[in-house]
Amino acid sequence: MPAPLIEIVGLSRDELIAHLEEIGLYASVGGMVWNEVYVRGLREFSEMRGLSRERQGVLGEHFLIGRPEVIREQISADGTRKWLLGLADRKSVETVLIPEKDRGALCVSSQVGCSLTCRFCHTGTMTMERNLTAGEIVGQVMSARDRLGGWGNQRRGCVLTNIVMMGMGEPLFNYEEVAKGLRIIMDPDGIAISKRRIMLSTAGVVPMIERVGRELGVNLAISLHAVRDELRNELVPLNRKYPIGELLQACRDYPRGRNSRRITFEYVMLEGVNDSDAEARELVRLLEGIPAKVNLIPWNPWPGAGYRTSSRERIEAFGRIVNGGGFSAAVRATRGEDIMAACGQLKSDAENQEIFGFPA
Repeated sequence: MPAPLIEIVGLSRDELIAHLEEIGLYASVGGMVWNEVYVRGLREFSEMRGLSRERQGVLGEHFLIGRPEVIREQISADGTRKWLLGLADRKSVETVLIPEKDRGALCVSSQVGCSLTCRFCHTGTMTMERNLTAGEIVGQVMSARDRLGGWGNQRRGCVLTNIVMMGMGEPLFNYEEVAKGLRIIMDPDGIAISKRRIMLSTAGVVPMIERVGRELGVNLAISLHAVRDELRNELVPLNRKYPIGELLQACRDYPRGRNSRRITFEYVMLEGVNDSDAEARELVRLLEGIPAKVNLIPWNPWPGAGYRTSSRERIEAFGRIVNGGGFSAAVRATRGEDIMAACGQLKSDAENQEIFGFPA
Protein backbone atom coordinates (compact mmCIF):
# COMPACT_ATOMS: atom_id res chain seq x y z
CA MET A 1 0.00 0.00 0.00
CA PRO A 2 1.53 3.38 -1.01
CA ALA A 3 2.40 5.90 1.70
CA PRO A 4 -0.13 8.72 2.14
CA LEU A 5 0.65 11.98 0.37
CA ILE A 6 2.29 14.67 2.51
CA GLU A 7 0.43 17.99 2.74
CA ILE A 8 2.84 20.83 1.95
CA VAL A 9 0.72 23.63 3.40
CA GLY A 10 1.62 23.78 7.08
CA LEU A 11 5.13 22.37 6.76
CA SER A 12 7.92 24.63 7.93
CA ARG A 13 10.70 25.36 5.44
CA ASP A 14 13.02 22.94 7.24
CA GLU A 15 10.39 20.21 7.27
CA LEU A 16 9.74 20.67 3.55
CA ILE A 17 13.44 20.48 2.72
CA ALA A 18 13.88 17.37 4.89
CA HIS A 19 11.04 15.60 3.10
CA LEU A 20 12.46 16.57 -0.30
CA GLU A 21 15.89 15.26 0.61
CA GLU A 22 14.31 11.96 1.66
CA ILE A 23 13.11 11.45 -1.94
CA GLY A 24 16.38 12.57 -3.49
CA LEU A 25 15.62 16.20 -4.34
CA TYR A 26 17.97 19.06 -3.53
CA ALA A 27 17.21 21.67 -0.87
CA SER A 28 17.08 24.30 -3.64
CA VAL A 29 13.90 22.64 -4.92
CA GLY A 30 12.31 23.49 -1.57
CA GLY A 31 12.83 27.21 -2.18
CA MET A 32 11.20 26.95 -5.61
CA VAL A 33 8.22 24.99 -4.28
CA TRP A 34 7.81 27.38 -1.33
CA ASN A 35 7.71 30.35 -3.70
CA GLU A 36 5.23 28.74 -6.07
CA VAL A 37 2.90 27.68 -3.26
CA TYR A 38 2.98 30.83 -1.16
CA VAL A 39 3.72 33.62 -3.67
CA ARG A 40 1.89 32.38 -6.77
CA GLY A 41 -0.70 30.33 -4.91
CA LEU A 42 -0.32 27.30 -7.17
CA ARG A 43 -2.06 24.04 -6.34
CA GLU A 44 -0.63 21.84 -9.11
CA PHE A 45 3.00 20.81 -9.42
CA SER A 46 2.60 20.68 -13.21
CA GLU A 47 2.23 24.48 -13.25
CA MET A 48 5.45 25.17 -11.37
CA ARG A 49 8.04 27.06 -13.38
CA GLY A 50 11.69 26.07 -13.21
CA LEU A 51 10.99 22.43 -12.41
CA SER A 52 11.49 19.69 -14.98
CA ARG A 53 8.58 17.42 -15.86
CA GLU A 54 10.42 14.64 -14.07
CA ARG A 55 10.66 16.60 -10.83
CA GLN A 56 7.06 17.74 -11.14
CA GLY A 57 6.06 14.10 -11.43
CA VAL A 58 8.14 13.05 -8.41
CA LEU A 59 6.59 15.81 -6.31
CA GLY A 60 3.10 14.75 -7.35
CA GLU A 61 3.83 11.18 -6.25
CA HIS A 62 4.72 12.24 -2.71
CA PHE A 63 3.00 15.56 -1.92
CA LEU A 64 -0.24 17.46 -2.27
CA ILE A 65 -1.14 21.15 -1.94
CA GLY A 66 -4.51 21.45 -0.25
CA ARG A 67 -6.95 24.06 1.00
CA PRO A 68 -9.99 24.09 3.25
CA GLU A 69 -13.06 23.81 1.01
CA VAL A 70 -15.30 26.87 0.76
CA ILE A 71 -18.70 25.46 1.67
CA ARG A 72 -20.55 28.75 1.81
CA GLU A 73 -19.73 32.39 1.16
CA GLN A 74 -21.81 35.25 2.55
CA ILE A 75 -21.28 38.90 1.67
CA SER A 76 -22.61 41.61 3.97
CA ALA A 77 -24.20 44.85 2.81
CA ASP A 78 -21.04 46.59 4.08
CA GLY A 79 -18.74 44.34 2.02
CA THR A 80 -17.64 42.03 4.84
CA ARG A 81 -17.22 38.45 3.62
CA LYS A 82 -17.72 35.33 5.71
CA TRP A 83 -16.60 31.92 4.54
CA LEU A 84 -17.63 28.60 6.03
CA LEU A 85 -14.64 26.35 5.38
CA GLY A 86 -14.83 22.56 5.38
CA LEU A 87 -11.87 20.58 6.69
CA ALA A 88 -10.66 17.12 5.73
CA ASP A 89 -12.44 15.43 8.67
CA ARG A 90 -15.78 17.10 7.84
CA LYS A 91 -15.43 19.65 10.63
CA SER A 92 -15.75 23.31 9.72
CA VAL A 93 -14.67 26.78 10.79
CA GLU A 94 -15.64 30.32 9.86
CA THR A 95 -13.25 32.95 8.52
CA VAL A 96 -14.14 36.61 7.97
CA LEU A 97 -12.62 39.29 5.73
CA ILE A 98 -13.19 42.89 6.83
CA PRO A 99 -12.33 45.05 3.81
CA GLU A 100 -11.35 48.70 3.67
CA LYS A 101 -10.60 50.82 0.62
CA ASP A 102 -6.96 49.78 0.18
CA ARG A 103 -6.54 46.98 2.71
CA GLY A 104 -8.32 44.17 4.44
CA ALA A 105 -8.09 42.21 7.69
CA LEU A 106 -8.75 38.48 7.76
CA CYS A 107 -10.17 37.14 11.02
CA VAL A 108 -8.67 33.66 11.36
CA SER A 109 -9.86 30.78 13.57
CA SER A 110 -7.55 28.61 15.67
CA GLN A 111 -9.91 25.87 16.89
CA VAL A 112 -13.05 24.02 15.86
CA GLY A 113 -15.37 25.32 18.55
CA CYS A 114 -14.18 26.94 21.77
CA SER A 115 -13.68 25.84 25.36
CA LEU A 116 -13.93 29.27 26.98
CA THR A 117 -17.75 29.59 27.27
CA CYS A 118 -17.65 33.40 27.51
CA ARG A 119 -21.22 34.38 28.35
CA PHE A 120 -21.66 37.10 25.73
CA CYS A 121 -19.99 35.24 22.83
CA HIS A 122 -21.88 33.05 20.35
CA THR A 123 -18.77 30.99 19.56
CA GLY A 124 -18.57 30.08 23.24
CA THR A 125 -21.85 28.15 22.95
CA MET A 126 -20.16 25.62 20.65
CA THR A 127 -18.66 22.35 21.77
CA MET A 128 -14.86 22.40 21.70
CA GLU A 129 -13.99 19.74 19.13
CA ARG A 130 -10.30 20.07 18.33
CA ASN A 131 -7.37 22.35 17.62
CA LEU A 132 -6.61 23.38 14.07
CA THR A 133 -3.32 22.38 12.52
CA ALA A 134 -0.82 24.92 11.22
CA GLY A 135 -1.86 23.89 7.71
CA GLU A 136 -5.53 24.60 8.45
CA ILE A 137 -4.62 28.00 9.92
CA VAL A 138 -2.47 28.96 6.91
CA GLY A 139 -5.10 27.40 4.64
CA GLN A 140 -7.68 29.95 5.75
CA VAL A 141 -5.42 32.72 4.43
CA MET A 142 -4.82 30.83 1.20
CA SER A 143 -8.51 30.11 0.65
CA ALA A 144 -9.27 33.80 1.16
CA ARG A 145 -6.62 34.79 -1.39
CA ASP A 146 -8.03 32.24 -3.82
CA ARG A 147 -11.46 33.89 -3.56
CA LEU A 148 -10.04 37.41 -3.82
CA GLY A 149 -7.63 36.80 -6.69
CA GLY A 150 -4.83 38.13 -4.53
CA TRP A 151 -1.93 35.89 -5.50
CA GLY A 152 1.31 37.31 -6.79
CA ASN A 153 0.59 40.92 -5.84
CA GLN A 154 0.71 41.04 -2.04
CA ARG A 155 3.48 43.65 -2.20
CA ARG A 156 1.41 45.85 -4.51
CA GLY A 157 -1.66 46.54 -2.41
CA CYS A 158 -3.47 43.21 -2.28
CA VAL A 159 -6.78 43.57 -0.43
CA LEU A 160 -5.70 41.03 2.21
CA THR A 161 -3.07 42.92 4.19
CA ASN A 162 -3.67 42.10 7.89
CA ILE A 163 -4.31 39.01 9.99
CA VAL A 164 -6.25 39.02 13.25
CA MET A 165 -6.27 35.81 15.27
CA MET A 166 -9.73 36.61 16.62
CA GLY A 167 -11.87 33.92 15.03
CA MET A 168 -13.20 30.75 16.62
CA GLY A 169 -11.21 29.40 19.57
CA GLU A 170 -8.54 30.58 22.01
CA PRO A 171 -5.24 30.85 20.09
CA LEU A 172 -3.05 30.34 23.17
CA PHE A 173 -4.70 26.98 23.90
CA ASN A 174 -3.28 25.93 20.51
CA TYR A 175 -0.06 27.88 20.68
CA GLU A 176 2.37 25.53 18.91
CA GLU A 177 0.22 25.19 15.77
CA VAL A 178 -0.77 28.87 15.80
CA ALA A 179 2.88 29.92 16.12
CA LYS A 180 3.96 27.56 13.34
CA GLY A 181 1.20 28.85 11.08
CA LEU A 182 2.01 32.49 11.77
CA ARG A 183 5.69 31.92 11.01
CA ILE A 184 4.69 30.57 7.60
CA ILE A 185 2.38 33.53 7.03
CA MET A 186 5.14 35.98 8.05
CA ASP A 187 7.88 34.38 5.92
CA PRO A 188 9.23 37.20 3.70
CA ASP A 189 9.71 34.83 0.76
CA GLY A 190 6.13 33.60 0.91
CA ILE A 191 2.82 35.11 2.00
CA ALA A 192 4.92 37.87 3.59
CA ILE A 193 2.48 39.50 5.99
CA SER A 194 4.59 41.44 8.50
CA LYS A 195 4.31 40.75 12.23
CA ARG A 196 3.31 44.41 12.56
CA ARG A 197 0.18 43.57 10.57
CA ILE A 198 -0.76 40.57 12.70
CA MET A 199 -2.74 40.76 15.94
CA LEU A 200 -3.30 37.83 18.25
CA SER A 201 -6.20 38.06 20.68
CA THR A 202 -6.40 36.07 23.91
CA ALA A 203 -8.89 35.89 26.74
CA GLY A 204 -5.89 35.79 29.07
CA VAL A 205 -3.89 32.54 29.05
CA VAL A 206 -1.29 34.18 31.26
CA PRO A 207 1.58 31.64 31.08
CA MET A 208 1.70 31.86 27.27
CA ILE A 209 1.67 35.64 26.84
CA GLU A 210 5.42 36.12 27.35
CA ARG A 211 6.15 33.49 24.67
CA VAL A 212 4.00 35.34 22.14
CA GLY A 213 6.09 38.48 22.54
CA ARG A 214 9.44 36.72 22.71
CA GLU A 215 8.93 34.19 19.92
CA LEU A 216 6.50 35.88 17.52
CA GLY A 217 6.60 39.61 18.25
CA VAL A 218 3.09 40.13 16.88
CA ASN A 219 0.61 42.66 18.23
CA LEU A 220 -1.28 41.53 21.32
CA ALA A 221 -4.95 42.03 22.12
CA ILE A 222 -6.53 41.15 25.46
CA SER A 223 -10.25 40.35 25.72
CA LEU A 224 -10.80 42.10 29.05
CA HIS A 225 -14.50 43.06 29.20
CA ALA A 226 -14.64 43.73 32.95
CA VAL A 227 -12.65 45.53 35.65
CA ARG A 228 -13.68 43.42 38.64
CA ASP A 229 -12.82 39.75 39.11
CA GLU A 230 -16.33 38.93 40.30
CA LEU A 231 -17.88 40.14 37.02
CA ARG A 232 -15.09 38.88 34.79
CA ASN A 233 -15.44 35.42 36.37
CA GLU A 234 -18.99 35.44 35.02
CA LEU A 235 -18.32 36.96 31.59
CA VAL A 236 -14.96 35.28 30.90
CA PRO A 237 -14.76 32.11 33.05
CA LEU A 238 -11.02 31.75 32.29
CA ASN A 239 -10.60 34.60 34.79
CA ARG A 240 -11.14 32.14 37.64
CA LYS A 241 -7.80 30.58 36.72
CA TYR A 242 -5.97 33.75 35.65
CA PRO A 243 -7.53 36.75 37.46
CA ILE A 244 -7.23 40.35 36.32
CA GLY A 245 -4.20 41.19 38.46
CA GLU A 246 -2.13 38.31 37.03
CA LEU A 247 -3.27 39.08 33.49
CA LEU A 248 -2.33 42.75 33.67
CA GLN A 249 1.07 41.93 35.18
CA ALA A 250 1.74 39.66 32.18
CA CYS A 251 0.83 42.60 29.95
CA ARG A 252 3.26 44.87 31.82
CA ASP A 253 5.96 42.25 31.26
CA TYR A 254 5.10 41.68 27.58
CA PRO A 255 8.37 41.92 25.60
CA ARG A 256 6.80 44.00 22.84
CA GLY A 257 4.85 46.29 25.11
CA ARG A 258 6.09 49.81 24.35
CA ASN A 259 4.52 53.02 23.12
CA SER A 260 5.09 52.18 19.45
CA ARG A 261 3.48 48.74 19.91
CA ARG A 262 0.67 49.25 22.37
CA ILE A 263 -1.36 46.35 23.70
CA THR A 264 -5.01 46.51 22.67
CA PHE A 265 -7.61 45.88 25.35
CA GLU A 266 -10.98 44.77 24.00
CA TYR A 267 -14.00 45.74 26.04
CA VAL A 268 -17.47 44.64 24.95
CA MET A 269 -20.14 47.13 26.00
CA LEU A 270 -23.07 45.46 27.80
CA GLU A 271 -25.92 47.67 28.97
CA GLY A 272 -26.11 47.87 32.75
CA VAL A 273 -23.45 45.19 33.17
CA ASN A 274 -20.00 46.74 32.65
CA ASP A 275 -20.59 50.20 31.16
CA SER A 276 -20.78 52.62 34.11
CA ASP A 277 -18.63 55.72 34.61
CA ALA A 278 -17.14 54.08 37.71
CA GLU A 279 -16.01 51.10 35.64
CA ALA A 280 -14.46 53.40 33.06
CA ARG A 281 -12.45 55.12 35.81
CA GLU A 282 -11.38 51.75 37.21
CA LEU A 283 -10.25 50.66 33.74
CA VAL A 284 -7.99 53.71 33.57
CA ARG A 285 -6.56 52.86 36.98
CA LEU A 286 -5.92 49.23 36.05
CA LEU A 287 -4.10 50.10 32.83
CA GLU A 288 -1.71 52.56 34.47
CA GLY A 289 1.85 51.82 33.37
CA ILE A 290 0.86 49.66 30.38
CA PRO A 291 1.35 51.03 26.82
CA ALA A 292 -2.27 50.44 25.90
CA LYS A 293 -5.21 51.39 23.78
CA VAL A 294 -8.83 50.36 24.28
CA ASN A 295 -11.32 49.07 21.73
CA LEU A 296 -14.89 49.62 22.90
CA ILE A 297 -17.00 47.00 21.15
CA PRO A 298 -20.77 47.45 20.91
CA TRP A 299 -22.12 44.01 21.81
CA ASN A 300 -23.36 42.13 18.76
CA PRO A 301 -26.57 40.21 19.49
CA TRP A 302 -27.26 36.56 18.82
CA PRO A 303 -30.35 34.46 19.59
CA GLY A 304 -30.94 33.69 23.25
CA ALA A 305 -27.96 35.63 24.59
CA GLY A 306 -29.83 37.64 27.23
CA TYR A 307 -27.77 40.84 26.92
CA ARG A 308 -28.34 44.24 25.36
CA THR A 309 -25.72 46.50 23.88
CA SER A 310 -25.00 49.79 25.56
CA SER A 311 -26.44 52.89 23.95
CA ARG A 312 -24.25 55.00 21.71
CA GLU A 313 -24.38 57.81 24.26
CA ARG A 314 -23.25 55.50 27.09
CA ILE A 315 -20.40 54.08 24.99
CA GLU A 316 -19.23 57.59 24.07
CA ALA A 317 -19.38 58.72 27.72
CA PHE A 318 -17.34 55.67 28.76
CA GLY A 319 -14.83 56.43 26.02
CA ARG A 320 -14.46 60.07 27.09
CA ILE A 321 -13.43 58.96 30.58
CA VAL A 322 -10.86 56.51 29.22
CA ASN A 323 -9.50 59.11 26.79
CA GLY A 324 -9.34 61.64 29.62
CA GLY A 325 -7.29 59.15 31.59
CA GLY A 326 -4.58 59.16 28.93
CA PHE A 327 -5.55 56.09 26.88
CA SER A 328 -6.86 56.08 23.34
CA ALA A 329 -10.38 54.65 23.36
CA ALA A 330 -11.95 53.94 19.97
CA VAL A 331 -15.43 52.60 19.32
CA ARG A 332 -15.07 49.64 17.00
CA ALA A 333 -17.40 49.85 14.03
CA THR A 334 -19.72 46.86 13.76
CA ARG A 335 -19.11 45.05 10.47
CA GLY A 336 -20.98 42.10 8.96
CA GLU A 337 -23.73 41.96 11.57
CA ASP A 338 -26.35 41.08 8.94
CA ILE A 339 -24.51 37.83 8.13
CA MET A 340 -23.53 37.03 11.75
CA ALA A 341 -19.90 37.88 10.98
CA ALA A 342 -19.38 40.55 13.63
CA CYS A 343 -17.24 40.20 16.75
CA GLY A 344 -18.54 37.41 18.99
CA GLN A 345 -21.02 36.08 16.43
CA LEU A 346 -19.00 33.34 14.71
CA LYS A 347 -20.38 29.84 15.03
CA SER A 348 -19.74 27.23 12.36
CA ASP A 349 -22.18 24.63 11.14
CA ALA A 350 -19.79 21.85 12.12
CA GLU A 351 -22.60 19.91 13.77
CA ASN A 352 -24.69 19.99 10.58
CA GLN A 353 -23.19 17.44 8.23
CA GLU A 354 -25.70 18.29 5.48
CA ILE A 355 -23.44 21.13 4.37
CA PHE A 356 -20.90 18.54 3.25
CA GLY A 357 -23.43 16.52 1.29
CA PHE A 358 -23.82 13.88 4.03
CA PRO A 359 -26.92 13.19 6.09
CA ALA A 360 -27.05 14.90 9.47
